[in-house]
Amino acid sequence: MNPLLQKLQPYPFEKLRVLFKGIEPRAGFTPISFGIGEPKHATPALIRDAVIDALGGLAAYPATLGSEPLREAIAAWVKARYGLASIDAATEVLPVAGSREALFALAQTVIDSRSTQELAGVKPPIVLCPNPFYQIYEGAALLAGAEPYFVNSDPARNFACDYSAVPDDIWARTQLLYVCSPGNPTGAVLTLDNWRELFALSDKHGFVIASDECYSEIYFDEGQPPLGGLEAARLLGRGFERLVMLSSLSKRSNVPGMRSGFVAGDASVLKSFLLYRTYHGAALSTVFQRASIAAWQDEAHVRENRALYASKFRTVTPMLAEVLDVRLPDAAFYLWANVSRTGLTDTEFAARLYADYNVTVLPGSYLARPAHGTNPGEGFVRIALVAGTEECIEGARRIVEFCRTLKP
Repeated sequence: MNPLLQKLQPYPFEKLRVLFKGIEPRAGFTPISFGIGEPKHATPALIRDAVIDALGGLAAYPATLGSEPLREAIAAWVKARYGLASIDAATEVLPVAGSREALFALAQTVIDSRSTQELAGVKPPIVLCPNPFYQIYEGAALLAGAEPYFVNSDPARNFACDYSAVPDDIWARTQLLYVCSPGNPTGAVLTLDNWRELFALSDKHGFVIASDECYSEIYFDEGQPPLGGLEAARLLGRGFERLVMLSSLSKRSNVPGMRSGFVAGDASVLKSFLLYRTYHGAALSTVFQRASIAAWQDEAHVRENRALYASKFRTVTPMLAEVLDVRLPDAAFYLWANVSRTGLTDTEFAARLYADYNVTVLPGSYLARPAHGTNPGEGFVRIALVAGTEECIEGARRIVEFCRTLKP
């Protein structure tokens, strides 16, 4: 068996299952889950209809490169969303079977692991990750033969990572940097100054930047969409060298079951990525390619989706702010709540809330790793406001009531 598998940690939801093992929630409360970031809003009819209309495509193998109409639809969306003068649909856009699969596969493409496999005594390559982070980054790094290096987010700096604290010898070994903007779990968005710093570091050290932007279309001000990596490159007068962004329809269009997304950016990186994926066998179904075209070409359902989230956040955030340290995030559909003032750890808070009120939240320490003397997720819980409005309000009401029972 691949010995690198032994380096993988249990996934956060497996840890949560173990935490809840043997707990029987108090009677009288229907279950409410704020644990997993799975959209629960209705899938738009135009996408469902497109799936049905495309079912004849099940008789054909899908091309790894994706269809030309899909690449053109994605390219048109990227140009419009990020104000780009141009993007080549043939070489700078690649449809993928969801951003999760692509985030993992990208590391297998980018990382040169010969230092760990052939050159005795040479330290392994580095993959830099934000901390807390989406767990796929760590697993992708480990299984590519690299070493994850975690850069802690700072609550005092709007949960920005302090890349200036990374030692030069770490940068010298870095081959891939994952960023997530809007961030999971904090909702923080990288600023143009953040991007300027990252581009300068990439230019100096030659690493690839993978910008995970799957939450980019969940935000609260229609006039201020989150800044993206390709947009930042345009604003700073540079091309896409060593930069790829990844996006998805899962959150934007409420179709996580389609596993449809794309990677866009540096043509040379995508050329190698396409070669890897040709052998990897992760082509997007022709049925979902057709449905994805319909989704990327329509913005009305996306605005309606944002409005639903904005309404929930406007109602729930002030409720929870009465008992927890929490505020409206920059974007995404998570509340990153500090529970320290309750006197409980994040795991104690999650376990007791589940036992007493049948509400599930995810401990922040499960989404981070101890690094540089601290686990930056400790003392926080992630609350995914993905359910319907009334269910979210009821869940928030229960959390408020639970927190008030903890007061002396």
